[in-house]
Amino acid sequence: MNHKTAENQVFSTQIISWYRANPRELPWRGIKDPYKIWLSEIILQQTRVAQGLPYYYAFSETYPAVKDLALAPESDVLRLWQGLGYYSRARNLHSCAKYIWYELGGNFPDNYQDLLLLKGVGSYTASAIASFAYGEAKAVVDGNVFRVLARYFGIETDIATGKAKKQFETLADELIPQSNPGEFNQAMMDFGARLCVPKNPDCEICPLKSSCFAFQKGLVKELPVKINKTKVRERNLHYYVIQCGQDYVWNKRKAGDIWEGLHDFPLEENNGISFQGLSLPTSEKPQSIPKNYRHILSHQKLNASFSKLDIPTEKYLELTQWCEEEGYFLVSENEIESLAKPKLIVNFLNDQGI
Repeated sequence: MNHKTAENQVFSTQIISWYRANPRELPWRGIKDPYKIWLSEIILQQTRVAQGLPYYYAFSETYPAVKDLALAPESDVLRLWQGLGYYSRARNLHSCAKYIWYELGGNFPDNYQDLLLLKGVGSYTASAIASFAYGEAKAVVDGNVFRVLARYFGIETDIATGKAKKQFETLADELIPQSNPGEFNQAMMDFGARLCVPKNPDCEICPLKSSCFAFQKGLVKELPVKINKTKVRERNLHYYVIQCGQDYVWNKRKAGDIWEGLHDFPLEENNGISFQGLSLPTSEKPQSIPKNYRHILSHQKLNASFSKLDIPTEKYLELTQWCEEEGYFLVSENEIESLAKPKLIVNFLNDQGI
C-alpha cells in the first residue's frame, strides 16, 4: 500500500469512527428508499436540518410515495413548501416526481449517472441517493465536504471555481471506501456540519487534528478559500393591499423572477430613482402602512413597503373587470390561508391579522 493510499484509509477510518461515536437520529438515516432519501436531500439543499425536519415530516406524511407527490396539484406542493425558500426546489421536486411516475413507471434510477438526468438533481444529490439507496461508491461533495477536505489536506484552490469542484470530487472519490460508501458520505456531511464548522470549530476535540494541515499550520480560518463573491441585487417593492368587502386582490407570480407560482399582492418596483405609480381601479389615495419589510435571498435583498386601499362594495363589478384586465384575481379573506405565499407576505399578513 503506498503512502497516499494509507493516508486516505486512515482519514476515512477516523471519519467513520467519529460518526459512529456521535450518531444523530434523523428520520432518513439508514433507510434504503430512494424516494425518502431524495425528498430529504432536496429539502436540505441550502437549508439547516432543524429547519428542514418539519418539512420532511409534512411531505413524507402528505405524500408517502412518489405517486402521491406526482398526482398532487402544484399549488398544494408549493403551499406545503411555504416558508422554506428557494421555491424552484419545490417546482423541480414536483416535476421530477411526475417524470418518475409517468415516464419511469414510478421507479427511481438505480445509479449515479442516470440519477443525474433527473430535474433538480445535481452531483451531490445523485451521489447521496446512489450511495445511500444502492451502495454505489460515489462521494458527496457540498460546502461541508469542501471545508473538511480543504482544511485537512491543505487545498488552497478557490472553491467557487469549476476547477475546485472537479478537484474535490476526485479526491472524495479516492477517499470513499467501497465497503460502506453510504456511511462514509453521512460521516463527511455530519463532520462538516457539526464539528468542522465554518467559524470557530472546536479543533481541540477533533480526532483528525494531529494530521490536519490547517490545524498544524494555523490556517483554519483561511481555509477553504473562496474568492468569488455572489453579486447581490437590491430591489425596492411597493405592494398595494386592495380590499373590497371580504375580498382581497391577489397576484400570482409569473416565471422568470423570484417566487414563481407563489402569490402576493399587486405591486410596483421602482426604477432605481422613484416609484412611478401603479394603475389602480379608483381615484382614492392608498393609505401607507408604516412598517417596512426587508427580506434577504441568496442573490437579492428586497425592501418592501405596503399601502392599503379600500374599494366600496358597490364598485365590486368594476374591480372584477380591472382584475381581469390586469391579470389579478379576488380571494375571500378566509381562503387566503390556502394560497402559497412567500415568507415576506406571510409575515405581513401575520402583522396585520389577516
